Amino acid sequence: MCLGIPGRVVQFVDEARQLAKVDVSNVRRTVHVGLLLPEGLETGDWVLIHVGFAISKIDEEEAKRTIAFLEELGDAYEQEMEQFFESKIE
Repeated sequence: MCLGIPGRVVQFVDEARQLAKVDVSNVRRTVHVGLLLPEGLETGDWVLIHVGFAISKIDEEEAKRTIAFLEELGDAYEQEMEQFFESKIE
């Protein structure tokens, strides 16, 4: 199962390659944010992440609701988080 995981942008690490560091459950990973740059993206914004790409910008309330829902999924969410924690985009 593939899920979109909410994360908060904490730092832009490579503007030329459109990469930003996001915080997901206290783990920071680099993701591609190029799909969202045309609409505007800033440090502190929440994004929905899927397979290393930020695919949509969401507000904090929606992020919290989504995290709560995903945690209720149990194993599927845990597996997705394990894959996210192991991923590296540099």
